Amino acid sequence: MSERDPYQILGVSRTATQDEIKRAYRRLAKEHHPDRNPDDKGAEQRFKEVQAAYEVLGDPQKRAQYDRFGAGGPAPNVREWNMGGSPFEDVRVDFGSMGDLTSIFEQFFSRGRGGSGRGPRARRSAPARKGADIEHVVEISFEEAAQGTRREVLLRTADGATDRIEVRIPAGVTDGQRIRVRGQGQEGAGGRGDLMIRCLVRPHAYFRREGLDVLLDLPLTFAEATLGARVEIPTPDGPTVLSVPAGTSSGAKLRLRGRGMKNERSGQRGDMYAVVRVQVPREVSDEARALIDQLDGALKQQPRAFLSWAL
Repeated sequence: MSERDPYQILGVSRTATQDEIKRAYRRLAKEHHPDRNPDDKGAEQRFKEVQAAYEVLGDPQKRAQYDRFGAGGPAPNVREWNMGGSPFEDVRVDFGSMGDLTSIFEQFFSRGRGGSGRGPRARRSAPARKGADIEHVVEISFEEAAQGTRREVLLRTADGATDRIEVRIPAGVTDGQRIRVRGQGQEGAGGRGDLMIRCLVRPHAYFRREGLDVLLDLPLTFAEATLGARVEIPTPDGPTVLSVPAGTSSGAKLRLRGRGMKNERSGQRGDMYAVVRVQVPREVSDEARALIDQLDGALKQQPRAFLSWAL
């Protein structure tokens, strides 16, 4: 085949990014794959060139070594290079002068011989690298994070097609948590990378979360906190009735065991806490004021008695 450098083979400039090189490799590998061109004898040879070029440009270290020494050096013969199928025979690629080429092309020689190369410096080839991971952000509600949900993700492929991938988001996912979907990332010589789903959980109007526990600020009247009451409150599982003990102070946390978030993977379940907020009226009538004064005198409370030592 013609002696060309890997940039010419992949049709990219020397300033191309690694992503551009990967896209070019993916497009050309599909285009010239022998299985897609059964009647084209030249397709296999072009496919070999593309694979050989990507072995150098797809690896930043090998690419840097090639860029450093440039073209015009020795032209190594790559024979019987096996990429997991039948051996490729008589493949000659000119990648220019790259200093000590042995360390790079030993991998090619060893592939054709089941891991044994020529000469004392031959060694086992490094495994081919997988493609890069892709991150995709999805936004879900607090309720969806509590119960689990599904999302359809649309990904654009290098050849312009659209992949539709349904992703299952487990119950208990936290804000910013990533979910790995294996084998749905970018393609590479060693297979496809993974798709990373990063979940953004929208804040709730009245629930907030601490680990697996869920907190709810619960407004109570002075009478309800003093005398006790039964009030209906929301939970992640739906409404329930909460018993408020008599004499509950503002700031007290009333616990509902097992009503928090569920971690689907571990099976753990948090609790829910109703945080009491006693509502004090800002305006009272003269009649109400008189009754409050009368009540205060009857209760004879001394809430600051413990501060008397500092006076």
